[in-house]
Amino acid sequence: MKQIISKSTGILSEISGSITESQVLTYLDTKNINKDYINEIKKLSGFSDDAISGFLNISIRTLHSYMHNDSNIKANVKEPILLLLYLVKHGLNVFGSKKEFDAWINTNNFYFDGKKPSTYLNKISGIRFVDDRLTAMEFGDNV
Repeated sequence: MKQIISKSTGILSEISGSITESQVLTYLDTKNINKDYINEIKKLSGFSDDAISGFLNISIRTLHSYMHNDSNIKANVKEPILLLLYLVKHGLNVFGSKKEFDAWINTNNFYFDGKKPSTYLNKISGIRFVDDRLTAMEFGDNV
């Protein structure tokens, strides 16, 4: 599988190839999760503002406030932002393009009870579930 984000700089270079719970906690304690992270998710993915706000369980208005102002992002939103950014990075590396990753994440899939993988992104356990599927695909389980 082609690594399209292997020479990342900035935010993406700080996010490792796999992210453990302890790394997430350390990252949240030591880094300022801000609008740059949300804008990076938006730039790298095919996710609309509506989708991102749904994944983060916040209103569109709150999302726009976070994206365009220097308002502080609430603590309960920072972890899903970090995990979504990691998931997007992982997905782009697995699929090799934004178009391919977007098609996969928005297509009904056997491994997700016939639902779209994106259906699960509004919970941390769901983000992990989708990420586990990407890892399985990296190791040859190609559905």
